[in-house]
Amino acid sequence: MQKQNPMLRLWELGNDYHGSLIRAILSAAVGVLCGMLPYFAAAQIIIGLLGGNTDPQFYILWCGTALVGFLLRAILYSLALSMSHKATFSILKSIRERILVKLPKMPLGTVMDTSSGQMKQIIVDQVESMERPLAHLLPEMTANILGPVSILIYLFVLDWRMALLSLVSIPVGMVFMMAVMKNYGKQYEGSVKVTQAMNSTIVEYIGGIEVIKAFNQGKNSYAKFSERIKANASYFYHWMKSCQMPISISRALAPTTMITILPVGWLLYQGGSLTVETFITAIILSLGIAGPLLAAMDFVDSLAKVGTIVEGVDSILNGEEQDHGNQPVKLRSADIQVDHVSFGYHEDKEILHDVSLSIPEGTMTAFVGPSGSGKSTIAKLIGGFWDVKQGSITLGGCDLKEIPLPQLYDQVAFVSQDNYLFDETVRENIRMGKPGATDREVEAVAKAAGCDSFIRNLENGYDTVVGGGGAHLSGGERQRIAIARAMLKDAPIVILDEATAYIDPENEAVIQQAVARLVEGKTVIVIAHRLSTITDADQIYIVADGRIAGSGTHKELLKQSKLYQEMWKAHIGAKDGDAA
Repeated sequence: MQKQNPMLRLWELGNDYHGSLIRAILSAAVGVLCGMLPYFAAAQIIIGLLGGNTDPQFYILWCGTALVGFLLRAILYSLALSMSHKATFSILKSIRERILVKLPKMPLGTVMDTSSGQMKQIIVDQVESMERPLAHLLPEMTANILGPVSILIYLFVLDWRMALLSLVSIPVGMVFMMAVMKNYGKQYEGSVKVTQAMNSTIVEYIGGIEVIKAFNQGKNSYAKFSERIKANASYFYHWMKSCQMPISISRALAPTTMITILPVGWLLYQGGSLTVETFITAIILSLGIAGPLLAAMDFVDSLAKVGTIVEGVDSILNGEEQDHGNQPVKLRSADIQVDHVSFGYHEDKEILHDVSLSIPEGTMTAFVGPSGSGKSTIAKLIGGFWDVKQGSITLGGCDLKEIPLPQLYDQVAFVSQDNYLFDETVRENIRMGKPGATDREVEAVAKAAGCDSFIRNLENGYDTVVGGGGAHLSGGERQRIAIARAMLKDAPIVILDEATAYIDPENEAVIQQAVARLVEGKTVIVIAHRLSTITDADQIYIVADGRIAGSGTHKELLKQSKLYQEMWKAHIGAKDGDAA
């Protein structure tokens, strides 16, 4: 498939505001043409002085013409920028809105796997960087090219030799500029990558500051943080340094039209083939060629950046969407059937291989196995984080793809070890599970989750703001609030992904009680490393290397599965070691 021209794609993104942008371009173009009037006026005044014209009206007329041209250019230029900026900021708003509408349609797993630094880079920085191409490049570059072209056309009408002479220095200057622009697109793409890496490291460093301090890893973590920032600064320093000399030479050479116009024009005048009027007019008008072209050249870097900018935005806008039905379906039960599912996050790397399993309604099913075996991937596929392309998953007899995403998400409550809390009050974080819940319902579910007492001891009780990611709370407190949120949702299917993996023993007892209340009467899927927590599961699936390596109850697997026996012995040994 042929890649679309970045500028055409940028123009397409501003489709609703083409009228305003076109009016801005026309206004800027007319303004530049008006800006040529002072040059014509200056040429006529000089010709009049050399010709001995003493009529005051003649000079007043041309001075007035120059003033009118100057004023019209200033007014039309300001009007063009005003129109283009209003249109541009509306376009940027529209693009961000489209991105935010698009994100919920993309696979939830894909969104979660994209770092917040990269997401911020696209939604904030890259969308913002569209302002220069849209608001300035389109009206100003177009107008600044139109002005010199108009002057050249007029010069060719006057004398083609003088027109060609006025062009000699500009291509020479352009050669040096082209040397800079040759790899500008790739260099800018590299700058985006190094900035994304820096942003991700900054977010990671700030988000993990508590762990960094707790484990006295400040030196190592800061070294990584500092290294990325220095790498970012170094990249831009060396990039700009490589551009400095050729750009300086280009800007010095391009405006030197007099180097050819004056000596050659004088020889032509002396030879009688060039009139003094044409000579003077050519001198004055040639001064108006290089300035606008240099101004236009200032936007060449923006042109080179457009490809990377549009590519980043399109990675979301044109990202794969989950293909689900639009009409709510009637689910007969909460039975789950996984039938010959193969899946990989990337097309060239398959993680799950021909997985089939059955989870009856109202039962507790556990997935166990080595890290990276695919346990969480199976659970997330059941929860609708991604759509399967090979095989099928059904819920209540309906293929997940037939169930609208909002309805599917309503069926599942997902609790993991790193649940996210918003920078809102405790009450609102719990209410996320059921937006219409009353304060009484929120407090009742908090009591059931075992977090009412510690919430009331907070500075403002249920109205305490927890900070970004729940930073003002301990890990155990965040987990209990997440469980309360899931309880309030009251979904028929509960997925617990290592929900107590990093909780201290004191909090674990409280959380286990909360989990017991959460899963009561539900279809429960548990991913666990601690085998002692799932010995009472109705069925246990062993996942190894993306395949189902065995299934049964705890007792059955101890008899039948060598892998499970080894895992159990390792678990018991670890517990004995802890006890010792």
